[in-house]
Amino acid sequence: MRLIDGAEAIRGDLPRASTVVVEVPAGAGESLETGVQRYSSITVVAEALTAALDEVTDLPVVIGGDCGVEFAAVRHAVARSARPVALVWFDAHPDLNTPRTSPSGAFHGMVLRTLLGGGPEQLAAEPVLDPGRVVLAGTRALDDGEAEFVDAAGIALLPPDRIIDPAALVDAVRATGAEAVYLHVDLDVLDPAEIHGVAFPEPFGLGVADLTAALQALRAEFDLVGAGITEFAPATPDAAVDDLPAILRIVSALVRAPKE
Repeated sequence: MRLIDGAEAIRGDLPRASTVVVEVPAGAGESLETGVQRYSSITVVAEALTAALDEVTDLPVVIGGDCGVEFAAVRHAVARSARPVALVWFDAHPDLNTPRTSPSGAFHGMVLRTLLGGGPEQLAAEPVLDPGRVVLAGTRALDDGEAEFVDAAGIALLPPDRIIDPAALVDAVRATGAEAVYLHVDLDVLDPAEIHGVAFPEPFGLGVADLTAALQALRAEFDLVGAGITEFAPATPDAAVDDLPAILRIVSALVRAPKE
């Protein structure tokens, strides 16, 4: 319910004519022996979001909900792009668990691993992305298994102190060989002092100014094929008001065309 309130709060400040609402099933859904809680609802949302994105002709920015919405959004952006795409994952957590290793069975902790081919086969039989095209940005809370996978797969990892200089992030994306980027922003990449409405805050995160500077630097260097903002979960609808100025700065950094 907090995620619903958060998404609705952001929607209230977006241009209505440019906003498409994707309906989410009210029921919890079933795991269907996949090891993923609410798997049946996740597939319904993925299909509905893909159908909505098929109708979008401008730059799509997906507003969650949790990080689970990014599976369909990233898959769609990569498939539609004629050029190689890097995924920059601004998130306190890498979301690299599998149905076997996840302590909770929650899909939002498996999204990136699913895109890389390690999630439920029923959802993605083949990898959507190569690990060499992924950059973890601001990530600082990794399970032991996730850290081992990052090292073994050669995924670039830039903790918050490496992103204070946006050039380091631009260089990391350039090293992937990609010509376009998808920018995923889980709001818990921010330091808890900068935002209150997240369910899984982690200390020592990014400031809003550092995050928006990094987004603008990437937009200036690479074509943007899509973006997502997820995990806004204010304690109450009234509490959302305090965080919205920061979130709208992030939205602006994503949609504003880079300066020539």
